[in-house]
Amino acid sequence: DVQLQASGGGLVQAGGSLRLSCALSGFDFASYTVGWFRQAPGKERETVGCTDSRGEYTTYVDSREGRFSISTYNANNTVYLQMDSLKLDDTAVYYCAADRTLEFSGYSPICLDGRMDYRGKGTQVTVSS
Repeated sequence: DVQLQASGGGLVQAGGSLRLSCALSGFDFASYTVGWFRQAPGKERETVGCTDSRGEYTTYVDSREGRFSISTYNANNTVYLQMDSLKLDDTAVYYCAADRTLEFSGYSPICLDGRMDYRGKGTQVTVSS
């Protein structure tokens, strides 16, 4: 039974940092894609970025690159989202999700919300001034 559980959200001041975790279980696919997404109140869900199942390659939405980074600790099947220099408009519920396939565009995993087969519950991130 595939499960993803995001955690690590909270209240942080603008300019601060948070690290979110996505714990994976039941993944018996040869390769797959794990992505981070977020949804702010009144807005559509947007893609933050993705990584491949080995954590060797990542894809970021352009505006996030440099402040956000995705990493994987294979020993405990956890994918992390490190968020630095947080801004007020980073406030959102953050979700992790998985695509049971892995395809590349160049060296970047294809990272599309519509391709995700499994989704975990979100974790709230609130950035205050």
